[in-house]
Amino acid sequence: MNKMKIFCWLFLLCISQNLLAKDNRDRPLYKEASAPVEKRIDDLLSRMTLEEKVYQLNQYTAGRNNNINNVGEVEKVPAEIGSLIYFGSDSQLRNKLQRKAMEESRLGIPILFGYDVIHGFRTIYPISLGQACSWSPELVKKSCAVAAQEARRSGLDWTFSPMIDVARDGRWGRASEGYGEDPYTNAVFCVASVEGYQGGDMSNNQKIAACLKHYVGYGASEGGRDYVATEISRATLWNTYMPPYEAGVKAGAATLMSAFNDISGVPATSNHYTLTDVLKERWKHDGFVVSDWCAVEQLIPQGVAATKKEAALKSFMAGVEMDMLDNCYLKYLPELVNEGKVPVEKVDDAVKRVLRIKFRLGLFENPYTPESSEKERFLLPENLKTVENLAEESMVLLKNENKTLPLSQTSRIALIGPMAMDKENLLGAWFAHGEAQDVVSIYEGVQAEFKKSEVLYAKGCDFEGNDTTGFAEAFRVARKADIVLLCLGEKRKWSGENASRSTLALPHIQEKLVLELKKLGKPIVLLFSNGRPLELCRIEPAGSAIVELWQPGVMGGKAIAGILSGRVNPSGKLSMTFPYSTGQIPIYYSMRQSARPNQGKYQDIPNVPLYEFAYGLSYTTFQYGDLKANQTTLKRGDKLVLEIPVTNVGDRDGAETVHWFVSDPSCSISRPIKELKYFEKQVLKAGETKVFRFEVDLMRDFGYFDESGTRFLESGDYYISVKDKKLKVELTD
Repeated sequence: MNKMKIFCWLFLLCISQNLLAKDNRDRPLYKEASAPVEKRIDDLLSRMTLEEKVYQLNQYTAGRNNNINNVGEVEKVPAEIGSLIYFGSDSQLRNKLQRKAMEESRLGIPILFGYDVIHGFRTIYPISLGQACSWSPELVKKSCAVAAQEARRSGLDWTFSPMIDVARDGRWGRASEGYGEDPYTNAVFCVASVEGYQGGDMSNNQKIAACLKHYVGYGASEGGRDYVATEISRATLWNTYMPPYEAGVKAGAATLMSAFNDISGVPATSNHYTLTDVLKERWKHDGFVVSDWCAVEQLIPQGVAATKKEAALKSFMAGVEMDMLDNCYLKYLPELVNEGKVPVEKVDDAVKRVLRIKFRLGLFENPYTPESSEKERFLLPENLKTVENLAEESMVLLKNENKTLPLSQTSRIALIGPMAMDKENLLGAWFAHGEAQDVVSIYEGVQAEFKKSEVLYAKGCDFEGNDTTGFAEAFRVARKADIVLLCLGEKRKWSGENASRSTLALPHIQEKLVLELKKLGKPIVLLFSNGRPLELCRIEPAGSAIVELWQPGVMGGKAIAGILSGRVNPSGKLSMTFPYSTGQIPIYYSMRQSARPNQGKYQDIPNVPLYEFAYGLSYTTFQYGDLKANQTTLKRGDKLVLEIPVTNVGDRDGAETVHWFVSDPSCSISRPIKELKYFEKQVLKAGETKVFRFEVDLMRDFGYFDESGTRFLESGDYYISVKDKKLKVELTD
């Protein structure tokens, strides 16, 4: 009897093993997690119909109403769709949509969920323009990791960030989204952002895919107006606008987004040179390009396509793999393939690029997002501390007459202005799922910081309009105080997409409040929260001290309170020039040399900015020593090492950023007056000296791009400058 049982058991085991082996043989290779990604891609592609391929190249939206019970929301999404812009803030609806893709489509290809997570998902940190003023890439990297963590745990796989458009006109609303006017600065913070979002492994459930945008030249927006044509020479394209994107691609950025602008007659969305010749062939990017919102269709008003079908053809053949929202690809690509106008091989390559990112994100193995509570995901204490530190280091002390700041804890403080109690506008544009209730206002921050002081408040006026009835209350409060904190600035919607402004000046009502309160003779500290450089020439003299907060996010009030009290020593320096007036635009530090340097200036306004690029004060004083080099006559291939000692000669610890600029006064292509090539930030204790060091790569740091994008290095004199120190080196043949 026992022998019979053993025999039956062995017989059943043998059958089950044979069935299992057969099941494994029948299992598609693309579902085998252990197989190489490229083989999985090829296997899956070989099984796809043309219709299934085209669906992968399209993006819809979902979750606008955040209603997880809206069955229609799920039903209207095709199971085969490649990507969705997901407006939800948790994983429930996302998982329902994903389940439809995995279970109802023939091949079970997961959907890629993307969203504009620009400077935080729920834990909102400073806008990118402010981030760059920290000169702390590591802190930006950590903050982007916070955003990635919250976003991935809320159902997202992909963010449309970072924006690395070099912007030199503050009238352009989207200047707030990038890292300022300098190519190198944008490149450094681009890499930090990509590393923060993606980490070393995008399949990690705390990471998301990055998207470099807007490729390319969008920041050259003519007159600061959005969506308009840009006129960019090839040499300028390569030397000013391309470097951040090349750095991001080399850092492993998964995707790019094509820009809205027309580049010298060829829109970025149909520009074969930038999208294919450079990005795919020269830089070897193996991810994909997504269009901006309806940008394929917008080739029609841009004047290069007569129909949506022609727009789809031009955009796709130029190198845009995914069509955001306008359905041009879905409707016309199959037809274009059947007509022989689009090769099947081109479609296959595009689909491979999309699938490659999905595999790298681990979506085939883990298509669903585990559900969790908001308390588990958002506003975690360690994350709040990270973004608070970034806000502190992003703020720039622009003026501090007679050591007005830091304030005494025993002062009677008047807190006045429309920004004083405001929360929503401290979030800035593109605040994702941030909520005003999460924000520490300036008023709350000051009250908590200055427990021994009496804090008085009056709004004074609104952000705009002509109502001065609040001035009387502001006068009454200011008279009682020892010092006035005047909190002014911009509404969040005044920056961002489609938020161009003709002037950098604040509305007249805010300026009038400043000038009226100045009549009281009280010391005034001007606090500005805004998304662009401001025109301050009329009100700057009224401020004894001025602090630029930018739009600092949820911990903004606590961060500025720490600076006001001296608990935090400000270390921010400008990443974008503050003109004396809007009429100076364009004005930026790296302008090209003039034929007559001492002539051709405006006759009715100053010709220097109010606050230049890299300007920023501290509560301590840093003294720069002599700039030295290991050699001043070099040959190609030599190693150049530059050093400068910096001493904190004040009585407070503080952080200083050293900026290294290179100048080439005589070149076959006229170059800017100076170009930033390196920066480093270090904390120096009171009385401490540290040596800052720059190891120069001659081709990288002294070289320049010609119009073909070829980097060249010419012999001759070069100058290195740090602050007011300057050193000449000679490169010989």
